Amino acid sequence: MRWRGGLSLKCLLFLVSVLVGFEAVPISVDKTKVKLAEEQVKEPPQSVDTGLHYDRYLREVIDFLEKDQHFREKLHNTDMEDIKQGKLAKELDFVSHHVRTKLDELKRQEVSRLRALIKAKQDIEGGKDMMMDHQALLKQFEYLNHNNPHTFEVEDLDRLIKSATNDLENYDKERHEEFKRYEMMKEHERREHLKTLDEDGRKKEEEHHEELKKKHADHPKVNHPGSQDQLKEVWEEADGLDPEDFDPKTFFSLHDTNGDGYFDEQELESLFTKELEKVYDPANEEDDMVEMEEERLRMREHVMNEVDTNKDRLVSLDEFLIATKKKEFLEPESWETLEQNQAYTEEEMREFEEHLAREEKDLNQKTLDLQKQKEELERQQEQLNAQKLELQQAVEHMARLKTQNAEPPAEHKGAENTGPALATDGQPLPPGHVQDLPAHS
Repeated sequence: MRWRGGLSLKCLLFLVSVLVGFEAVPISVDKTKVKLAEEQVKEPPQSVDTGLHYDRYLREVIDFLEKDQHFREKLHNTDMEDIKQGKLAKELDFVSHHVRTKLDELKRQEVSRLRALIKAKQDIEGGKDMMMDHQALLKQFEYLNHNNPHTFEVEDLDRLIKSATNDLENYDKERHEEFKRYEMMKEHERREHLKTLDEDGRKKEEEHHEELKKKHADHPKVNHPGSQDQLKEVWEEADGLDPEDFDPKTFFSLHDTNGDGYFDEQELESLFTKELEKVYDPANEEDDMVEMEEERLRMREHVMNEVDTNKDRLVSLDEFLIATKKKEFLEPESWETLEQNQAYTEEEMREFEEHLAREEKDLNQKTLDLQKQKEELERQQEQLNAQKLELQQAVEHMARLKTQNAEPPAEHKGAENTGPALATDGQPLPPGHVQDLPAHS
């Protein structure tokens, strides 16, 4: 498959973006009539957040490459497989100097961001005094060439495309695993709650739980995703058209909302809203909206596996029309919803609870260690406070002594002359001699 004429380089971002699950919304169309446009304006798909930790860097690189006319023209005539294999990246050597300079700047900023993240992580883990080998640590970020942190080269673009494609190809798998953990944690918390109740309380809680399960399972038939019955229901209820007039080509045009001639994953997921509303209602206690989004993901994956024959993660009009002629489209098997397919096995549940028990034990030990450290610090603080008090008392005692030594003795106060007696001529008198005092007349 080649990139469609008129599409910008943002299609490259779309290539990796479409692998991400989107929040589907009902599609609004003119319910009074169907009229196919003679010529649809081809617009590039809107960029969406890929969810990657380097999403901003990816977007900025693509935004600047899009400004180079040579690179943009090469993209229009490049096979998707060639893009994945790195052939497009070699065209980087021919982009303008201004664009290359800006890409160099973006890469330096990204390397600085990663180094800051590495340092922050090390600080959190208590390794402030350890020497860091940033080059070695940067190796874990495969979407850029860490050996050259200064300039953006062909290898950087090649790594960025391959990493983004690979990471997003695993996105659905990771979402399924995350959902499984969510379901097991929900069940674990329910079981733990039961342990806190008495016998009557547990019985009532179990009965309530079973009642909710039955209410959730009591819903209208869910049509097989992508089948004629399912699409006709959208045609009738969402589009407001007569099911007898169902036409696959017209249906495709109505729901190809960006008019690019393809169903992307967002457009596909929006087709399942009516089916999901049969099973899930946010106002009902028994309906879990997280489970609804998992169901949406399962439906989209199923249709992609059945219809997307060239595995480019897009459904072309030709692929869609071919699928509508197959037996699976006309006479589909029944669709089993999540309540009929538990996300985990009892063995997985047991291992999950054992893992939680180990984590809780480790957390309790860390809490105990921290408590001991706190008590030791409090004891040391008390010792410091006692030493500080003793020091203050000693200083006050020394100050009092100093004040007392500076004052004359009380018995000597008022004495006018404490020196030896002198004769009238100023010479000292012999010992024992008493000076004659003048007679008074």
